[in-house]
Amino acid sequence: MVGYFDRYVRRHLNALRLARRGMPPDADHPGPIVVYCNHPAWWDAAVVILLAGRLFPRRESYAPFDARMLEKYTVFARMGAFAVDLDSARGAAQFLKASRRILGAPNRMIWITAQGRFQDVRARPLGLRGGVARLPEIAPDALFVPLALEYAFWEERGGEAFAAFGTPVSGADLLALPRPERLARMEADLTATLDALSADVVSREAERFTALASGAKGIGGVYDLWRRLRAVLAGRPFEAAHRSKGNPVP
Repeated sequence: MVGYFDRYVRRHLNALRLARRGMPPDADHPGPIVVYCNHPAWWDAAVVILLAGRLFPRRESYAPFDARMLEKYTVFARMGAFAVDLDSARGAAQFLKASRRILGAPNRMIWITAQGRFQDVRARPLGLRGGVARLPEIAPDALFVPLALEYAFWEERGGEAFAAFGTPVSGADLLALPRPERLARMEADLTATLDALSADVVSREAERFTALASGAKGIGGVYDLWRRLRAVLAGRPFEAAHRSKGNPVP
Protein backbone atom coordinates (compact mmCIF):
# COMPACT_ATOMS: atom_id res chain seq x y z
CA MET A 1 0.00 0.00 0.00
CA VAL A 2 2.95 2.35 0.50
CA GLY A 3 3.82 1.75 -3.15
CA TYR A 4 0.23 2.48 -4.18
CA PHE A 5 0.12 5.79 -2.30
CA ASP A 6 3.56 6.72 -3.60
CA ARG A 7 2.23 6.39 -7.15
CA TYR A 8 -0.98 8.19 -6.18
CA VAL A 9 0.90 11.16 -4.74
CA ARG A 10 3.23 11.33 -7.77
CA ARG A 11 0.23 11.29 -10.10
CA HIS A 12 -1.82 13.98 -8.32
CA LEU A 13 0.72 16.22 -6.57
CA ASN A 14 3.89 17.85 -7.77
CA ALA A 15 5.93 16.77 -4.73
CA LEU A 16 5.99 15.66 -1.11
CA ARG A 17 8.71 17.68 0.62
CA LEU A 18 10.26 17.11 4.05
CA ALA A 19 11.79 20.17 5.73
CA ARG A 20 15.53 19.71 6.27
CA ARG A 21 15.36 21.43 9.66
CA GLY A 22 12.42 19.22 10.63
CA MET A 23 13.90 15.76 10.14
CA PRO A 24 12.36 12.64 11.72
CA PRO A 25 13.34 11.28 15.15
CA ASP A 26 15.69 8.35 15.59
CA ALA A 27 13.91 5.28 14.23
CA ASP A 28 15.99 3.12 16.60
CA HIS A 29 14.42 4.60 19.73
CA PRO A 30 14.09 1.59 22.10
CA GLY A 31 10.42 2.25 22.90
CA PRO A 32 7.28 3.06 20.92
CA ILE A 33 6.83 6.39 19.11
CA VAL A 34 3.79 8.68 19.04
CA VAL A 35 3.60 11.20 16.21
CA TYR A 36 0.86 13.81 16.59
CA CYS A 37 0.05 16.26 13.82
CA ASN A 38 -2.36 18.93 12.64
CA HIS A 39 -5.15 17.99 10.21
CA PRO A 40 -5.40 20.47 7.31
CA ALA A 41 -6.57 18.30 4.39
CA TRP A 42 -7.85 15.03 2.94
CA TRP A 43 -4.28 14.32 1.81
CA ASP A 44 -3.04 13.85 5.41
CA ALA A 45 -3.68 10.10 5.44
CA ALA A 46 -1.72 9.53 2.21
CA VAL A 47 1.16 11.71 3.43
CA VAL A 48 1.34 9.93 6.80
CA ILE A 49 1.34 6.52 5.09
CA LEU A 50 4.27 7.57 2.91
CA LEU A 51 6.19 9.07 5.83
CA ALA A 52 5.68 5.91 7.87
CA GLY A 53 6.72 3.61 5.03
CA ARG A 54 9.71 5.65 3.90
CA LEU A 55 11.13 6.78 7.23
CA PHE A 56 10.11 4.00 9.65
CA PRO A 57 9.93 0.83 7.52
CA ARG A 58 10.84 -1.52 10.38
CA ARG A 59 8.10 -0.26 12.70
CA GLU A 60 4.44 -1.20 12.78
CA SER A 61 2.34 1.93 12.29
CA TYR A 62 -1.21 2.51 13.50
CA ALA A 63 -3.61 5.45 13.45
CA PRO A 64 -7.00 6.28 14.99
CA PHE A 65 -9.66 6.87 12.34
CA ASP A 66 -13.16 8.32 12.53
CA ALA A 67 -15.40 5.24 12.72
CA ARG A 68 -17.84 6.56 10.12
CA MET A 69 -15.03 7.39 7.69
CA LEU A 70 -13.40 4.00 8.22
CA GLU A 71 -16.64 2.35 7.11
CA LYS A 72 -16.36 4.39 3.91
CA TYR A 73 -12.62 3.92 3.36
CA THR A 74 -12.19 0.34 4.56
CA VAL A 75 -8.81 0.01 2.85
CA PHE A 76 -7.23 2.00 5.68
CA ALA A 77 -8.13 -0.73 8.17
CA ARG A 78 -5.70 -2.99 6.30
CA MET A 79 -2.95 -0.46 6.97
CA GLY A 80 -3.25 -0.10 10.73
CA ALA A 81 -6.21 2.27 11.11
CA PHE A 82 -8.47 1.55 14.09
CA ALA A 83 -12.00 2.91 14.52
CA VAL A 84 -12.76 5.64 17.05
CA ASP A 85 -16.10 7.37 17.59
CA LEU A 86 -14.98 11.00 17.76
CA ASP A 87 -18.24 12.34 19.18
CA SER A 88 -18.72 10.28 22.34
CA ALA A 89 -17.13 9.32 25.64
CA ARG A 90 -17.20 5.76 24.35
CA GLY A 91 -14.87 6.87 21.55
CA ALA A 92 -12.35 8.22 24.07
CA ALA A 93 -12.37 4.87 25.85
CA GLN A 94 -11.92 3.07 22.50
CA PHE A 95 -8.93 5.26 21.70
CA LEU A 96 -7.19 4.69 25.04
CA LYS A 97 -7.84 0.94 25.03
CA ALA A 98 -6.47 0.48 21.51
CA SER A 99 -3.52 2.78 22.23
CA ARG A 100 -2.59 0.85 25.36
CA ARG A 101 -2.48 -2.39 23.36
CA ILE A 102 -0.49 -0.86 20.50
CA LEU A 103 2.04 1.02 22.60
CA GLY A 104 2.74 -2.10 24.66
CA ALA A 105 5.25 -3.22 22.01
CA PRO A 106 8.48 -1.23 21.52
CA ASN A 107 8.56 -1.47 17.70
CA ARG A 108 5.21 0.24 17.15
CA MET A 109 4.10 3.77 16.28
CA ILE A 110 0.83 5.67 16.49
CA TRP A 111 0.18 8.58 14.11
CA ILE A 112 -2.53 10.92 15.40
CA THR A 113 -4.25 13.86 13.70
CA ALA A 114 -4.61 15.41 17.12
CA GLN A 115 -7.09 18.15 16.19
CA GLY A 116 -9.67 15.45 15.44
CA ARG A 117 -11.18 17.48 12.59
CA PHE A 118 -10.10 19.35 9.47
CA GLN A 119 -8.74 22.77 10.37
CA ASP A 120 -6.90 25.43 8.39
CA VAL A 121 -3.15 25.42 8.90
CA ARG A 122 -3.25 29.09 9.93
CA ALA A 123 -5.89 28.69 12.67
CA ARG A 124 -4.74 29.38 16.22
CA PRO A 125 -5.04 27.97 18.81
CA LEU A 126 -4.75 24.49 17.35
CA GLY A 127 -7.26 23.01 19.78
CA LEU A 128 -5.69 19.57 20.23
CA ARG A 129 -8.02 16.96 21.70
CA GLY A 130 -7.25 15.94 25.26
CA GLY A 131 -6.78 12.24 24.50
CA VAL A 132 -3.30 12.75 23.11
CA ALA A 133 -2.16 14.08 26.50
CA ARG A 134 -3.32 10.85 28.16
CA LEU A 135 -0.88 8.71 26.19
CA PRO A 136 2.22 9.44 28.34
CA GLU A 137 0.30 7.83 31.22
CA ILE A 138 -0.06 4.69 29.11
CA ALA A 139 3.44 4.68 27.60
CA PRO A 140 6.00 6.73 29.55
CA ASP A 141 8.73 4.98 27.54
CA ALA A 142 7.35 6.37 24.27
CA LEU A 143 8.85 9.22 22.30
CA PHE A 144 6.34 12.00 21.46
CA VAL A 145 6.99 13.88 18.23
CA PRO A 146 5.04 16.81 16.74
CA LEU A 147 4.54 16.71 12.97
CA ALA A 148 3.50 19.75 10.93
CA LEU A 149 1.66 19.30 7.61
CA GLU A 150 0.92 21.98 5.02
CA TYR A 151 -0.08 22.22 1.36
CA ALA A 152 0.55 24.95 -1.20
CA PHE A 153 0.96 25.66 -4.89
CA TRP A 154 4.37 26.77 -6.14
CA GLU A 155 5.40 27.03 -9.81
CA GLU A 156 3.98 23.75 -11.17
CA ARG A 157 0.32 22.95 -11.90
CA GLY A 158 0.26 20.29 -9.16
CA GLY A 159 0.10 21.11 -5.48
CA GLU A 160 2.97 20.62 -3.04
CA ALA A 161 2.69 18.68 0.24
CA PHE A 162 5.06 19.71 3.03
CA ALA A 163 5.99 18.01 6.30
CA ALA A 164 8.29 18.82 9.21
CA PHE A 165 8.98 16.97 12.44
CA GLY A 166 9.48 18.89 15.66
CA THR A 167 11.71 18.21 18.64
CA PRO A 168 10.89 14.84 20.29
CA VAL A 169 9.96 14.73 23.98
CA SER A 170 10.03 11.62 26.15
CA GLY A 171 6.81 10.35 27.64
CA ALA A 172 8.43 10.43 31.08
CA ASP A 173 9.12 14.19 30.75
CA LEU A 174 5.53 14.85 29.69
CA LEU A 175 4.21 12.66 32.47
CA ALA A 176 5.95 14.91 35.00
CA LEU A 177 3.53 17.69 34.02
CA PRO A 178 -0.10 17.95 35.20
CA ARG A 179 -2.44 16.88 32.41
CA PRO A 180 -3.60 20.43 31.42
CA GLU A 181 0.02 21.66 31.28
CA ARG A 182 1.01 18.54 29.39
CA LEU A 183 -1.57 19.22 26.69
CA ALA A 184 -0.52 22.87 26.53
CA ARG A 185 3.13 21.82 26.12
CA MET A 186 2.29 19.44 23.29
CA GLU A 187 0.17 22.07 21.54
CA ALA A 188 2.91 24.70 21.90
CA ASP A 189 5.48 22.30 20.41
CA LEU A 190 3.26 21.54 17.42
CA THR A 191 2.46 25.23 16.93
CA ALA A 192 6.17 26.10 16.86
CA THR A 193 6.79 23.31 14.33
CA LEU A 194 3.94 24.57 12.14
CA ASP A 195 5.22 28.16 12.27
CA ALA A 196 8.72 27.06 11.24
CA LEU A 197 7.36 24.95 8.38
CA SER A 198 5.16 27.80 7.14
CA ALA A 199 8.19 30.09 6.98
CA ASP A 200 9.96 27.53 4.79
CA VAL A 201 6.90 27.10 2.56
CA VAL A 202 6.51 30.87 2.09
CA SER A 203 10.17 31.13 1.05
CA ARG A 204 9.53 28.89 -2.00
CA GLU A 205 13.13 27.72 -1.67
CA ALA A 206 13.17 24.04 -2.65
CA GLU A 207 16.63 23.58 -1.15
CA ARG A 208 15.11 23.91 2.32
CA PHE A 209 13.42 20.55 1.71
CA THR A 210 14.16 16.97 0.75
CA ALA A 211 11.77 15.65 -1.90
CA LEU A 212 10.38 12.28 -0.77
CA ALA A 213 8.19 12.00 -3.87
CA SER A 214 8.13 14.00 -7.09
CA GLY A 215 5.40 14.00 -9.73
CA ALA A 216 5.44 14.77 -13.42
CA LYS A 217 6.34 18.33 -14.41
CA GLY A 218 4.75 20.50 -17.06
CA ILE A 219 1.23 20.92 -18.35
CA GLY A 220 0.98 17.65 -20.25
CA GLY A 221 -1.13 16.80 -23.27
CA VAL A 222 -0.88 18.49 -26.66
CA TYR A 223 0.73 21.66 -25.30
CA ASP A 224 3.75 19.84 -23.84
CA LEU A 225 4.00 17.72 -27.00
CA TRP A 226 4.28 20.95 -29.02
CA ARG A 227 6.90 22.33 -26.59
CA ARG A 228 8.90 19.11 -26.89
CA LEU A 229 8.79 19.28 -30.71
CA ARG A 230 9.94 22.91 -30.69
CA ALA A 231 12.85 21.97 -28.43
CA VAL A 232 13.89 19.15 -30.78
CA LEU A 233 13.74 21.43 -33.84
CA ALA A 234 15.80 24.06 -32.00
CA GLY A 235 18.40 21.48 -30.96
CA ARG A 236 17.98 22.05 -27.22
CA PRO A 237 16.85 19.73 -24.40
CA PHE A 238 13.20 19.80 -23.44
CA GLU A 239 12.45 20.91 -19.86
CA ALA A 240 8.90 20.16 -18.78
CA ALA A 241 9.12 22.11 -15.52
CA HIS A 242 7.59 25.58 -15.49
CA ARG A 243 10.70 27.03 -13.88
CA SER A 244 14.17 25.93 -14.98
CA LYS A 245 17.18 26.33 -12.72
CA GLY A 246 18.58 29.81 -13.00
CA ASN A 247 15.62 31.13 -14.99
CA PRO A 248 12.95 33.43 -13.55
CA VAL A 249 9.29 32.62 -13.72
CA PRO A 250 7.83 34.27 -16.88
